[in-house]
Amino acid sequence: MTGKQQTVQGTLSAEELMAIHAYWRAANYLTVGQIYLLDNPLLREPLRLEHIKPRLLGHWGTSPGLNFVYAHLNRLIRLRDANMIYVCGPGHGGPAMVANTYLEGTYSELNPDISRDEAGLRKLFRQFSFPGGIPSHAAPEVPGSINEGGELGYSLSHAYGAAFDNPDLIVACVIGDGEAETGPLAAAWHSNKFLNPAHDGAVLPILHLNGYKIANPTVLDRIPPEELRSLLIGYGHEPLFVEGDDPSEMHERMASVLEEAFGKIREIQEHARAGSGGKKRPRWPMIVLRSPKGWTGPKEVDGLKTEGFWRSHQVPLSGLAGNAEHLRMLEDWLGSYRPEELFGEDGSPVPEVLSATPAGSRRMSANPHANGGMLRKSLDMPGLAPHAVQVSRPGERKAEATRVMGGFLREVMRLNGAHRNFRLVGPDETASNRLQDVFEVAGRAWMEQVLPEDTDLGPDGRVLEILSEHTCQGWLEGYLLTGRHGLFSCYEAFIHIVDSMFNQHAKWLDASRDIPWRHPVSSLNYLLTSHVWQQDHNGFSHQDPGFVDVALNKKADIVRVYFPPDANTLLCVTDHVLRTWDRINIIVAGKAPSWQWLSMDQARAHCEVGIGIWDWASSKGPSDPDVVMACAGDVPTVETLAAVQILREHMPDLNVRVVNVVDLMTLQPREVHPHGLSDREFDGLFTADKPVIFAYHGYPWTIHRLTYRRRNHANFHVRGFNEEGTTTTPFDMTVLNGLDRYHLVQSVIERTPKVESTGFRLKQLMETKLLDHYGYVRAHGQDLSEIRDWKWNALV
Repeated sequence: MTGKQQTVQGTLSAEELMAIHAYWRAANYLTVGQIYLLDNPLLREPLRLEHIKPRLLGHWGTSPGLNFVYAHLNRLIRLRDANMIYVCGPGHGGPAMVANTYLEGTYSELNPDISRDEAGLRKLFRQFSFPGGIPSHAAPEVPGSINEGGELGYSLSHAYGAAFDNPDLIVACVIGDGEAETGPLAAAWHSNKFLNPAHDGAVLPILHLNGYKIANPTVLDRIPPEELRSLLIGYGHEPLFVEGDDPSEMHERMASVLEEAFGKIREIQEHARAGSGGKKRPRWPMIVLRSPKGWTGPKEVDGLKTEGFWRSHQVPLSGLAGNAEHLRMLEDWLGSYRPEELFGEDGSPVPEVLSATPAGSRRMSANPHANGGMLRKSLDMPGLAPHAVQVSRPGERKAEATRVMGGFLREVMRLNGAHRNFRLVGPDETASNRLQDVFEVAGRAWMEQVLPEDTDLGPDGRVLEILSEHTCQGWLEGYLLTGRHGLFSCYEAFIHIVDSMFNQHAKWLDASRDIPWRHPVSSLNYLLTSHVWQQDHNGFSHQDPGFVDVALNKKADIVRVYFPPDANTLLCVTDHVLRTWDRINIIVAGKAPSWQWLSMDQARAHCEVGIGIWDWASSKGPSDPDVVMACAGDVPTVETLAAVQILREHMPDLNVRVVNVVDLMTLQPREVHPHGLSDREFDGLFTADKPVIFAYHGYPWTIHRLTYRRRNHANFHVRGFNEEGTTTTPFDMTVLNGLDRYHLVQSVIERTPKVESTGFRLKQLMETKLLDHYGYVRAHGQDLSEIRDWKWNALV
């Protein structure tokens, strides 16, 4: 019972207890060594200042608990042949994770220069949080890791993402009690409502209560024990408690509780897979481990409590250069683990320590699920032609682009249903975003009560919906990092909720590329819809296209951004991104009925290059234009073409070139982005000296940011979203932000020398049109008929 120390006898034999304790001591020693030591890795001579790192970095407080859990999970794996990975939520536990992977041998196998001897130990210690070495967190450099942990809150959603469609896998997820205070983690507890024991794996949450954050107590450690139990039961778990500070008793209790939890997991799965379960959510076990922060470290430093207090959070002993007593205390602390008993003459771990580790791919640091690219198989992809919108000439018909995409994704689901390696995630928006055709073959996953009137809801669903963008992102990241594929559909304005998670995943992919043993994983794909330019039911709060700007801060080789102008280009882009790896692909596309411009063959060719001149929309005159009308995005494309039509009617001698951009990254120079155009290619499209009126879906300065190195950048005038929004008509939104056809025509007149002096009447007419629009839309609540009924007229 929580709050009391239960005595469990007989779970461990005397030999097991000695081995597991020796392993734990060794892991703790290696952890402290990484934080402090530059040399003298086995204390074979008196510790001197020159053996100490000049900058002491890293975190000790959470590490002994992480090592304790790791040691006992290893025992369970050996005992039950469990297929298990370790998700480390406490972000600063990097030295502990490195220590365990070193003891298991995986670290040296992947990094032969870090050998399992004294020389290797010296390098292991030196490299930690050291220039040219490895980070302080459980980063991609750590074998077995799928959770970096530098930013807290994502471990549990990552764990569930890894468990979905992985029936034999158990994901042990250690959640720090500081991490448990974050919003993403709090929402992620509900992931068990979506996990089906019949075909999914299991997650074993281990809530590690060591009582403190950096300088404050933690909420879950301080609330009354029965309140904590009730909270965890309310989340749908059966909590099992391991509490204390005496190592021998804690080893016994942890071994017993882990066996109990494993037995419950297997019982749940066997019941579900025998056909007698799997339709109702079980009560999954979890473990609450309460142990002292900085366990086995210095109890007091300078007369102040350290072990079991926040002072042990980072580096308990600092200022060693000016404090000989601290240096002596560090030597005593390291010596308390008795390294001479743990490492042989050559510095390798002794057989007693090694006997506590699993073998081969059963080692958590060598489990292929934690290096998911090893397991990744390409999706079986449907053809595009059956889903194409038939377009014999531009602008002859309308279609809902994302509804067409939904039919394509339905076939992706169908073709890969047997493999169970593709999931669609989103915050309650699959149908709202017009992707509901997927429900014909894969409903929404749901392990709670289903009412007769519910639709597309049940335990076998493969669409994951929860109104938490954090949880959706975490699920998909865990799913991808363990070798599968997926797509995240979200309202454009609210994808910002996962800005930080996006950043962390981008950094993970970037770091992984430089690690030769990390295999490529499927790309993280976003569909951003219900976008800024069409918010019929919503207003200013739903109008923000700025996620692309966040994405562009990442390294060019990681990020791709696509603005398909119609349904067929959206199909081509979707097909492409689902075939890629080690990327983050962002697709921005509207869901409202919109004009269709390209046939499937034309769309393929356009998307292959990512940018191009639309000859059918451009003037038929000389090849050298007077002005370039560029556009990126579905609504900007419509407004650009409408502006071109006005110019053709009123200024037939003006030579207009229309350039449409699907792949935003083509605007960057080739030396900056692999999709970028050379300067010669860019000038071939946009000219070297003519005005460019660019209608862009998002914030105008994004285009300037991408093109500032180009020779003709000074002639670029970009119109886009200027943070003007409200609940209004789609066309009025473009007017409020100056993206509409009338403002575009005015921009052409103002910036094109050929018509600057002769275009006064047309410019005045455009002003009259804007005034007419202003009065009409506010009087009638809808756009003028000339806007509602507009069509592209190729004969003008």
